[in-house]
Amino acid sequence: MKKFILGILLCTLTISHAQKKDEVFKSGEWLKYRMHYGLINAGFATVALESTTENNKEAYHVIGRGWTTGVTKLFFKVKDNYQTWFYKDDLKPYKFRRRVDEGGHIISRDVYFDQDAKTAFVRDIKKKKEKTVTIDNVQDILSSFYYLRSQDINDIKVGDELELDMFLDYETFGFKMKYLGEEVIKTKFGKIKSLKFRPSVQSGRIFKAQESLTIWITADKNKIPIRIKADLAVGSLKADLDQFKGLAHPFNIIF
Repeated sequence: MKKFILGILLCTLTISHAQKKDEVFKSGEWLKYRMHYGLINAGFATVALESTTENNKEAYHVIGRGWTTGVTKLFFKVKDNYQTWFYKDDLKPYKFRRRVDEGGHIISRDVYFDQDAKTAFVRDIKKKKEKTVTIDNVQDILSSFYYLRSQDINDIKVGDELELDMFLDYETFGFKMKYLGEEVIKTKFGKIKSLKFRPSVQSGRIFKAQESLTIWITADKNKIPIRIKADLAVGSLKADLDQFKGLAHPFNIIF
């Protein structure tokens, strides 16, 4: 299950207003997470945001990387690279790139979204296959992180859910996050006031149950994931924010 380290993180980061209105994030934001499998330091993941342009429109380019380290790397080597490009005005992705090498299992796909035509053109570089599928107002696994963060949750109540349609590979999946309430957690930076969510995930081979994933998001204007915990079929996986820079707002710490 080490191969799912980056996938779990990105799927649930892995909270609809545009960035210009809310300024939740800005170009230059960089986040680094440390992954723990039980007591073992399993690896790291980084997410970097930069400005770009496409069709004379302002856009963002995001690069998400994940890799195993130490003892984990000796038994199961992971080297993942996810990239997304989305417009600043509506946060809709127009391109997604997936380069995955997980213990020799390699995925190399590019997706080109035409949100107006409601189509996604998928090019599988490794298998040399191409396919066009129907979509409707979708996010990819990485752009979802920023779309969800941009949501107005000032009046959110316990039990409320955030929803979106996520496109991965050739399919669209419904993704939900249920709000569980506020919680102060201890981190390497100090005590952090957070908002606790539980994403709805598919149970089966990886997760113990449908609700085995929990995420804590900073209760400030940045709304960045500070901790993610997944109860797996064997053991548990935890990701903690390890380093950060370029935040749009102060990082609030309760000493």
